[in-house]
Amino acid sequence: MRLLFVMAILAWLYGLSVFKRAKVPTAHFIFGSIGLFVLLLFLSRPYWVWFFTHLVVYGVQVFDQFTDMSQVYAKYAIVQILSATSSVSMTIDYECSGVIETSAFVALTAFYPIYTRKQRLFLSLKGALWIYGANVLRLILVIVLVHFNGSDFYFMAHTIIGRLFFYVLVIYLYYQTFTYSATTYRDEKGEA
Repeated sequence: MRLLFVMAILAWLYGLSVFKRAKVPTAHFIFGSIGLFVLLLFLSRPYWVWFFTHLVVYGVQVFDQFTDMSQVYAKYAIVQILSATSSVSMTIDYECSGVIETSAFVALTAFYPIYTRKQRLFLSLKGALWIYGANVLRLILVIVLVHFNGSDFYFMAHTIIGRLFFYVLVIYLYYQTFTYSATTYRDEKGEA
């Protein structure tokens, strides 16, 4: 498996060099972004999922310290949402950790041709922090909605309202990074 992984990385790097030398920036961007995204997801399983999951849990735990709406079990990555009639246990796992969204953003930013390397690094860090904050706010929103509406509202709060809230914030980040900022950058340099 490791040999296959190393061979895939070498093939990806070779493909990147071919597109760079051929001066095909669109293919370089697409091939590079997809390859880096897959690489980051592959590496996320043993390393980043645990880190991101606990980071999100600790972010929610800060909110929990000021309210009595939930109990956070950081060691197990579980948030127990308390309401007047019942409680719901929410497990923070791979899907809730934000690893997929962060990997996608970093992969796209890393190969976006408008920015310099320093700008790409800065935007990747800024985007990762933004996605983390949006994810923590999403979970806090779920906690508040379930606390006041009861455990029957969990599906609506988590699956629909929470995700819509999260993805609106992520789409705003994408707009700022890839549309608005790129246009501003080109205008400042005098390009059309």
